Amino acid sequence: MKHLHERIASRAATVGVIGLGYVGLSVASALAATGFRVIGVDIKLDRVARINSGECPIEGKEPELPELIASVAKSKKLVATADYADLAECDVVLIDVDTPVATDHRPRFEALRAACRELGKVLKQGALVIVESTIAPGTCTTVVAPILEKASGKKLNDGFFLGHCPERVMPGRLLKNLRELSRVCGGSTPETSDAMVALYRSIVQGKLDKSDCVTAELVKTAENTYRDVNIAFANELGLICEAVGADFRRVRDLVNESPGRNVLLAGAGVGGHCIPKDPWLLVHGVEGFTPRLIAAARSVNESMPLHMARLVEDALEEVGKSVFGTKLAILGYAYLENSDDCRNSPSAALIEHLEDWGASVVVHDPWVPEYAKPIDEVLRACDAAVIMVSHDEYRSLDLAAMKKLLATPVLVDGRHVVDGADAKKAGLVFRGLARGRDNA
Repeated sequence: MKHLHERIASRAATVGVIGLGYVGLSVASALAATGFRVIGVDIKLDRVARINSGECPIEGKEPELPELIASVAKSKKLVATADYADLAECDVVLIDVDTPVATDHRPRFEALRAACRELGKVLKQGALVIVESTIAPGTCTTVVAPILEKASGKKLNDGFFLGHCPERVMPGRLLKNLRELSRVCGGSTPETSDAMVALYRSIVQGKLDKSDCVTAELVKTAENTYRDVNIAFANELGLICEAVGADFRRVRDLVNESPGRNVLLAGAGVGGHCIPKDPWLLVHGVEGFTPRLIAAARSVNESMPLHMARLVEDALEEVGKSVFGTKLAILGYAYLENSDDCRNSPSAALIEHLEDWGASVVVHDPWVPEYAKPIDEVLRACDAAVIMVSHDEYRSLDLAAMKKLLATPVLVDGRHVVDGADAKKAGLVFRGLARGRDNA
């Protein structure tokens, strides 16, 4: 470990990164830019080819990342491959693969297990393996270490070392988050944590806290669960305001004037890879415990697309239409503004509800190639437009032009993008999430 620490400090260590998605590609590029030789592994051959040609495969707005990838690919400091055998020379290997949950809320660690099996076959003596993917508490001990030991024939803390340093990045600010946010370096030994700090200090300006693996696992799942619960409170408060005819935004502003209060924005649904599943990872495998608050928060947040469908239904009824037989335009399909990330998209859930009720649906999203058509083409002859993502493009909509394009002048806003008074002035029948009709 002392020798590995020295190689990391001198940038002589070769670093492998398994999984070149939003997280893995960002950290691989950042490490390569500081002088490390980085080998990235991904099963998607088209992604490997694009990275090696210096092209950023992420379509959303990602400041600095396209330029960074072009630079490190050109210098060959970052090389992408689909062959795990290329990791045989790596002193440190980061694992950044998807860790979803199944419909029964149990972890689906197939990608993590596969990555550990393949890595174990070629794992260098004395290498440090760091799991950056979010995992349930205890996963390093019960899943990762046993697979690596079996596949490599090496023993933990003898033939290899293990750590967990959960990522904290968000699409749209990947490099900024990577540099500025604090990280928890949970190691299988204190010396392992020291080596992890040495590695991450090369790219992280924020605080680096040392811990054991299970503490790091708990911190990441707990922080996302905390946010999920807070979003659920905002959503439920928004539904109350909507029901009694109050303006949620005004209520929220006044509540937040009280010290220690920070009510979040109510919204049309919670998406992305992390928050919808990390609460279930947090409680997974805890014997004799039944989550109540956490489960209730998940239920509230998962219900928001259905509530949006009911708002659409209500607005259409005002103009004498039912959802059945209508053509509806959904504005935004990514889960986050100005991003192409569609994982657990609330829009997908809304579309399923509307189609079940007999509507036909067309989608617009400027950041998702499949839906990046001119917005006028999508809106034309539709019976309603529904804003599901607060992309910059939707904040400057020409409402008068929208009314002319729509067959029926109905607009439903799930992200507080449109001022209700402006919509009504343009002649649109308007519904806003968490806004009573008189305060829309």
